[in-house]
Amino acid sequence: MLECEKKIKELAKKIEELVEFAKEKNVDLSSEINKLENELEEFKNEAYKNLTPLDKLTLARVLERPTSLDYIQGIFDSFIELHGDRYYKDDPAIIGGLAKLNGMPVTVIGQQKGRNVKENIKRNFGMPNPEGYRKALRLMKQAEKFKRPVICFIDTPGAFPGMGAEERGQGEAIAKNLMDMASLKTPIISIVIGEGGSGGALALSVGDEIWMLEHSVYSVLSPEGFASILWKDASRVKEAAAIMKITAQDLKNYGMIDKVIEEPQGGAHKNPDEIISRVKEHLLKVPFKERLENIEETLSERYSKFRNVGSVLE
Repeated sequence: MLECEKKIKELAKKIEELVEFAKEKNVDLSSEINKLENELEEFKNEAYKNLTPLDKLTLARVLERPTSLDYIQGIFDSFIELHGDRYYKDDPAIIGGLAKLNGMPVTVIGQQKGRNVKENIKRNFGMPNPEGYRKALRLMKQAEKFKRPVICFIDTPGAFPGMGAEERGQGEAIAKNLMDMASLKTPIISIVIGEGGSGGALALSVGDEIWMLEHSVYSVLSPEGFASILWKDASRVKEAAAIMKITAQDLKNYGMIDKVIEEPQGGAHKNPDEIISRVKEHLLKVPFKERLENIEETLSERYSKFRNVGSVLE
C-alpha cells in the first residue's frame, strides 16, 4: 500500500469516529470535523501530486485498476472479439476484435490481466505468448485491408518468458509486430493503461501516437529485474524505479510519448467510469479519417517519430 494511502485511511477513520462520537453524545463537533475533512482533502491533493516512481508502479499494478476489457466495453459499441493466430491457438492474454467508435469501424487490441487468481491464471497474468502477438498482427493486417484504424491498450509486465513461448518464436513474433506496425497503412493509437513492460509492451506500441495514463509506467524491464541485473539486489527496486525514468511524466518530457491522460484522484481504479470517459474523449478528437486519406504522410510521420527516438536519448 502507498504511504499516502495509509495516512488518508487514518484521517478518514478519525473523521468517521468523530462523527459517530458526536451523534452518540449529541454534541456539535462540526468545526472539528470540517477542519479534519479540509485537512484530508488538502493531503489527498498534495500526496497524489508528489508520488514517487515506485508509488506509480504500485498504482499501475493495482488489481482493481480498469483492464483493457473495461475500456473496450466502456468506449466502443458492438465489440466482436476474434480469436486465434491461424498458426497455433488463441491467447487469452491478448484480446482483440472489431468495434465502433462513435459509429466509425475500428480494430481494438488489448493485453488483458485478471482481477483474481483464477482470472490471472486464465490470462497468464497479462503476459502474452507468441500466438498472442501473431493474433494481434493478424487483426492489424485485417484492419489495414478494410481501412479501419487500430487502437491498442497496453498493460503487461512483459512477454511470457516460458520455454514453450521461446520454442514457438517469442522474439520473432515481437520483432515481426515491430516491423509490420511501422509500415501498417492505417492509423494506430497505442495507450498504456497500466504496466508497459519490455518488448511485450513495445510489440503493440509502434503507433502514430503513444498515450499514457497519469499513473501508468512504461519501461525496458521491471524495476525489480533492473535491480537484480545491475546490482544483484532486487530490494533496491525504489532506487531502480527512479533511475529508469518509467513514469508518464518523465517519458513525456523526453519526447518518448505524446500524451499524458490525467487520472481521477487516487488512481484510475478509484473512478473507472471517469477515466474511461476521459480516454474516449481523447480518442474522439483524433482525426482518423484525415490520417486515412493521407496515409503516406501518416506513415512518414510515424517513421520519423521512431527514428527521432535515438536522437532524444543521446
